[in-house]
This record gives sequence, structure tokens and C-alpha cells, in this order.
Amino acid sequence: MKHFKHIAAVILFLCIFLSPSCSKENEGDKIIKFWAMGTEAEYVAKLVPEFEKQNPGIKIKVQQIPWTAAQEKLITAFASDNTPDACQLGNTWVPQFAYLNGIVSLDKFISSSPIIKKENYFNGIWDTNVIDSLVYGIPWYVDTRILFYRSDIFKRAGYDNPPKTWAELYDLSKKIKSLFQNKDKYAIYLPTNEWAPFVIFGLQAGANILKDNSSRGNFSSEEFKTAFEFLIRFHKEKLAPLGISQVTNVYQAFADEYFSMYISGPWNINEFKKWMINDLADKWKTSPLPSKGNNYPGVSLAGGASLVIFKNSKHKNETWKFIEYLSKSSTQIKFFNLVNNLPAVKEAWGDSSISKDVYMKAFYQQFENVAATPKIPEWEQIAFSKIQQYAELAARGVISSDEALKNLDKDVDIILEKRRWLIGKEK
Repeated sequence: MKHFKHIAAVILFLCIFLSPSCSKENEGDKIIKFWAMGTEAEYVAKLVPEFEKQNPGIKIKVQQIPWTAAQEKLITAFASDNTPDACQLGNTWVPQFAYLNGIVSLDKFISSSPIIKKENYFNGIWDTNVIDSLVYGIPWYVDTRILFYRSDIFKRAGYDNPPKTWAELYDLSKKIKSLFQNKDKYAIYLPTNEWAPFVIFGLQAGANILKDNSSRGNFSSEEFKTAFEFLIRFHKEKLAPLGISQVTNVYQAFADEYFSMYISGPWNINEFKKWMINDLADKWKTSPLPSKGNNYPGVSLAGGASLVIFKNSKHKNETWKFIEYLSKSSTQIKFFNLVNNLPAVKEAWGDSSISKDVYMKAFYQQFENVAATPKIPEWEQIAFSKIQQYAELAARGVISSDEALKNLDKDVDIILEKRRWLIGKEK
């Protein structure tokens, strides 16, 4: 029994003095439940003690949710009226919970906040959380897609700078392909299981991805068709490897010159740094995406995660204080140094830990021209299950681009049938 009491005392000591999740609570403290996904939950917990020190009487309880189970858990919590006070939501998830009336508009908080103001953020990123003129989320960290490229191979192909237009991208790709003649190497990696490039180039061509109040697909439009056929051409002319099975390790393939360009996001910076070492360390760079015309850089997607407050929260004012704390430039810099997520607040980009990284400049430039995907709950189903499906079929020549886009519109219209019904009912 004495041995048991000794162990219990040690555990209690560790909980009180070493673990932020076990911080001592006083009667009358207001407990804020904050759900975060993946590694973000682990590292945001390290920022909590300072907030609690600055705000006596408020305690933050961070719960870690795996990304793979996050949406299901949030929906279940909403259905059972057991949502947290605040949560990290992927930007494409915000519309879903806004339409469910599960999260609250933050406009009244923003209007009186000395910390959170629209002008502190990239316009395209801020816009991802604006639905029917109301703001439902505050950008926490951001991402977008840019061009990763082999600068040494560009020079061999006669390009000292990255391509700024579609025409240059195509010309450069043909020249890179010719460098290797009959070798099994390619210019660019455009995997058909990644829907983002097809949507990005569609937006660059001026396409409206959906039509009729986002209730029907608009992929057969001339604008999207132009972009779609442009990318499919890279597969047909063997400027890009066909399908995903030919590339088992993106980083190794990049190092081996299997391809020289890849459209991807900030999550790959550290991975490429691990693989591109020694003689390869100075032979790769990043740049914003080319544009269809002369308005360089071309638009890319506004991604990342935002902070929301759930409708059922009984401590909305205290929760807002925590969101303000996470939105301070100094806090954003600390978070970046912990987990490498890019700051949403523009001021934080002036910190030397970011500004001196040569690979980050392209991201900042690209964030000045990003756009949101359609703000509907069904978007992820459309993107992951349908756009990818028909891109693969067209790339392999199973069906024509016209057939692919026509069938894509039909499938999307079925997915959006309920949305059309709701719109008709509102009228």
C-alpha cells in the first residue's frame, strides 16, 4: 500500500508541475475545450501555459484528433450536442459546419479586436472563411501549391528562370524531354490522383468550377476544358509519367532527374531538403506558378487550417481570447518554429526564421494570388472521387477530354442534387 501511495504521489506531482494538460484548476475557472488535428494538437499544447499565465481563470484543454477520423468525430459531436468550444478546421471544412449552423459568425468579435483584422492576412486566404458575407473562421496556418524545380536541368534546357506562362511551361517541358532523348525520364510530375493542378489551371483559365449557385458542375465550360486539355497533353506527349505507379518515391525520383518539376505545397520543403543533399543541395528551387497569360504569378489554391467557435460553446468570449492569442504575430512565429506550419499573419513572415529561408519566398509571392475552392460541403467528395477519376481516364486515353468532362458534370450534378432541392425550397 505504501508503494502504491508513493507512485500515486509521483504521478500527481508530474501532472501538476510538468504537464500542461494536467494544469491545476481552481473552482470558478472557465474550461475551454479545444480540438486540434495531428501534430498541431501536440505542439499547440506547448503554447497553452503562456496563454493561461496571461489569462488567469481560463484553462485550455487540448484534445488531439487524428486527421483520418476528424470529420467523423466532429459530425458525431455536432449530432450529439457535444462539440468543443473551439476547433481547428481545414479551410474546405468550414463551409460544411457553417451550413450545419454548428459554428458561429465571428464578425462581432473581429469588429472590436485589436489583434485580428482582415488586412493582417492574405486576401485569398481570408476569403476562404467568408460565406454569405459572414466570417466563420480565422486563418491559423496556411498552405498553397507552387512549383518545385531542378534549376540545374532548367539551365541545361536553356532556361535561367522558371516558366512564367503556360507557353513557357510547355516549351520548357519539351526541351527537358529532349535532353534525355530516349531515356525513361520526364519533365514534370502531374499525378492524376492529385486533383489540385486540374482545378488550379482551370481557375487560371478563368473557369467557374461550378454554376447555378454552386448547384451544378461547370467542368465542360470552354475555360475549364482549355486547362484540362492543356494538362492532359503532358501525359499524351510523354512529358509527364502516366499514372501514379511509375513514381513510388517522389523525392528519390526528383533527385534522380526522373522528373524536373512538381507542383506541391510547403509540407514537402523539409522532405526535399533531406533528399537533395551534398552535390544536389543547390540544384533545386521553388517558384510561384506560371499563368495562362501575362498576369504572373498565376492563381493557386488557398489552403491551410482555420480556428472556429462552435455554436454550443458557453464561453465564447474566453474562447475568442485564445484565438486572438494564437493569432498574434509572436505566437505564430513560435508555432512555425515548433511545427513548420506557415503563418497566416503576414507580419510573421518578416521573422528571420522564415525570411532567410530561400524556399519560402515563392510561397509568400504565391499567397498574394490564391483563391478558394467552391465553398460547399460536397466539395471534397467532388474533388477526391470524381475529378481524379476522370483525369486518370483521360490521361490514359480511355475516353476523350470531352467525354471525361461531360461525365464529370453528370456525376457532380448527382452529388449536388440535394443542394438544388434546398435552393429551390428557399425560393
